[in-house]
Amino acid sequence: MGCCSARCTLILLCCLQLVSAVERQLFDFLGFQWASILINFLQILVVVLGLFGAVQYKKRLIIMYLLWLLLWGGWNVFVSCLYLEVGGLSVESDVLSLGVSSHRSWWKDHGPGCEGGDPPSAGWQKTPNNHQNHQNHQNHQDQQNHLELGCWLRHQNIEVLHCVLQLVLALPGFVYACYVASTFSDQEDNYYK
Repeated sequence: MGCCSARCTLILLCCLQLVSAVERQLFDFLGFQWASILINFLQILVVVLGLFGAVQYKKRLIIMYLLWLLLWGGWNVFVSCLYLEVGGLSVESDVLSLGVSSHRSWWKDHGPGCEGGDPPSAGWQKTPNNHQNHQNHQNHQDQQNHLELGCWLRHQNIEVLHCVLQLVLALPGFVYACYVASTFSDQEDNYYK
């Protein structure tokens, strides 16, 4: 078996998926996004099992890894739609925190290149009652824009890029796992029992 075989490529892809899932898990812990933490934990567990299946010629583990990749892809598409607010989904919902705590993407306050500081206070001045609602809505938008002032990327885009990276790693992982599972015979799987 050569060093560029499908099995070795699958092992490499599993290692890359493992590193990226651990990185994503870390930032989801910092943002208290409990649903993502749970799904990322399952991703780490299944990728380790898939890696073990590729190393030990275990066809059943690779098939389990294949089936999980379908669910993992669906989760990443859902999270992308959530952060892009597609189809009536909203970032402000409690979906990612499971309603346990207020979730907030860690990247919202700590994005690359973001400047710290207090939001502008000009909107907090007293205004006539008929303009109060419009002024409050404008203040909220100004505060949100200020929080992302100077950021290289908005936090929603960073979260979507995380999802895209996971999908980019999952697609060739799925293809290689299909091929590797088809090349493993049932005798090889039973041989190591």
